[in-house]
Amino acid sequence: MQYTTQDCRGRPVAVGDEVKILDINPDPDLDEDQLDMFMAMIGATCAVERIDADGTGWVAVWWNGDEGTQLTLVGLTPMQMDKVDG
Repeated sequence: MQYTTQDCRGRPVAVGDEVKILDINPDPDLDEDQLDMFMAMIGATCAVERIDADGTGWVAVWWNGDEGTQLTLVGLTPMQMDKVDG
């Protein structure tokens, strides 16, 4: 089943839609470097990769780090994303 969700303005969001990350809830156990990396995601625009039954939209953020290319998946609530028109 394909779920949908909504953004901070109540607009429908589906898998493949581009959203701007407005906020995240990082794990409190992250070290300072990891926390900085996650906080740098705010303002980024990403495609929604999947949507859970509870309306969480998951986006993938790619990083070039010391250990090569890294992928981070972030779950966003509707209030943490703004659909990009286009």
